[in-house]
Amino acid sequence: MTTERKIGLDRPVNRGNAGKGRKKGVPNKITADLRAMILGALDSAGGQDYLVQQARDTPGAFMTLLGKVLPTTLAGDAENPLLLMSESESDARLAELMTKAGWRQA
Repeated sequence: MTTERKIGLDRPVNRGNAGKGRKKGVPNKITADLRAMILGALDSAGGQDYLVQQARDTPGAFMTLLGKVLPTTLAGDAENPLLLMSESESDARLAELMTKAGWRQA
């Protein structure tokens, strides 16, 4: 099998590495480096205490962040099944948890 293909009259094109990219499962180096920098900045800013303060000061932005980091599929198990509730029940439960956590409502 040849790794070259002729284009035109005299110009061979090397196709030996075409389509080979990263192996499956290897993270993008830039993404991994950026994630490490973000986590380093979070650590320098105060870590969990900083996030708690942000949750209190800007709950909307914090909830957006939370929505991005939570898994998209939730599953329960036989001993701890998922609890399904109506929107009004979930609103009341959320308000109760926010009050316990000391969050102020906007």
